[in-house]
Amino acid sequence: MKQEVLVFVEKFVEEIRSENAAVFLGAGASKAAGHVDWVELLAPIAKELKLDVEKEPDLVALAQFHVNETRNRATINQTILDALGRDVEPTENHKILAELDIPVYWTTNYDQLIEKSLKAVGKTPDVKHTVTQLANTRSKRDAVVYKMHGDVDHPHEAVITKDDYEKYFNKRGAFVTALSGDLVSKTFVFIGFSFSDPNLDYILSRVRVSFEEHQRRHFAFFKTRSKSKGESEEDFELALTRQRLMIEDLKRFNVQAILLDEYEEITEALREVARRFRMRTVFISSSAADFQPWGEQDVIGFMRKLGSLLVENSLRISTGLGLGVGNALFTGALEEIYSSVERQIDDHLLVRPFPQYVADRAKREELWHKYRSDFIPSAGTALFLFGNKKTDEGIVPANGMCSEFEIAAENGLVLLPVGATGSTAADLANRVLAAPEDYPSIPPDLIPLIAKLNEPVESLNELLQPLVKLVRQAETAGEN
Repeated sequence: MKQEVLVFVEKFVEEIRSENAAVFLGAGASKAAGHVDWVELLAPIAKELKLDVEKEPDLVALAQFHVNETRNRATINQTILDALGRDVEPTENHKILAELDIPVYWTTNYDQLIEKSLKAVGKTPDVKHTVTQLANTRSKRDAVVYKMHGDVDHPHEAVITKDDYEKYFNKRGAFVTALSGDLVSKTFVFIGFSFSDPNLDYILSRVRVSFEEHQRRHFAFFKTRSKSKGESEEDFELALTRQRLMIEDLKRFNVQAILLDEYEEITEALREVARRFRMRTVFISSSAADFQPWGEQDVIGFMRKLGSLLVENSLRISTGLGLGVGNALFTGALEEIYSSVERQIDDHLLVRPFPQYVADRAKREELWHKYRSDFIPSAGTALFLFGNKKTDEGIVPANGMCSEFEIAAENGLVLLPVGATGSTAADLANRVLAAPEDYPSIPPDLIPLIAKLNEPVESLNELLQPLVKLVRQAETAGEN
């Protein structure tokens, strides 16, 4: 991965964790899903006017020419509906962005791909495509989607002609104010955007004049201009020069351009953002009814100290409160959180206790599997400790831990079974050590550490610092 991409990943993950990240999606972000870009959208309009859309430098003017000729915009409205009203699947980029804890999305697109993606991951988007909507707040929203140029379901209000742009600051000035504020307070990543939109150019200029060298840094992805089929060498060189000058000009607005060879590199970058963001969350699978050979008090004390240490190291614990030991982990974490006024519970704890009162065993197992599959993937690392339970037959391995191990493996979590704690955790550690190639989510350099933690210990406290070190190392082990 290129150095400038890694810089973006590191900075953007930091901004997501600080709740200061934002996304701006242009037409290029939707084209990969099967929607048209502006040239394709207006090609039928150009043909009706007996113009070649490929030779038109100003597509906004082209849309205006059609309105001038026909004295209405019904054809343009229908064109938007026909081209963007189709039900297409969001891209992987949309899905990754929706899963991240990003509070604000801006777009000049009319389509509904980002809203659809947010809903698909169980989030509630608060969509704003008219000025009046800006004054209302949707209850329990997870993210705001600002559609500054309108929505496909309301094509008559879409910003597309010169008239629309000329009246924008009178009719939609509140969007200008809102975007200006976000550009000042949040770090944006621009995806699929050409920076040719006059509205955004005006807004960026306002921010630059007001803040000069104090502007917040933003990022924008661009594909390095490649030679088109049939393009002359002279035209290609001119296009390269224009791209270079445009990228240089963006520095005035503190927008750092990231040049890529292929659009797929954007997806790779976003995957790395998601991976690093998840790595801060540690899923802990643990349960115990038999505390031998250490005794119940030592096991409880160990879990309590572990919870405290993980929070102290700025990690977030995700747990289902395993029977026998889960509450001790929770208690230690909570004590550490309350020891500092700067720490917040939601930043360090995701507690999902299992529903117990489902009489039918099959239904209970089905519910628990769905429940596990819902919250385990939000973590980046999975720790497996102890793992036994009491049944009518006596003390037996915890089959729930095996299920959690499989779900974590399927979702690409870094698997860290601590064999020294015995029971199911020991079985899982031996399985990993016997065939590490079967678990590609575990970086190879962590295998010796897992082996070390598989060795017997006299005191569980001997595992505490190595465990935290292992989790910390797992955060960076997969970095490119």
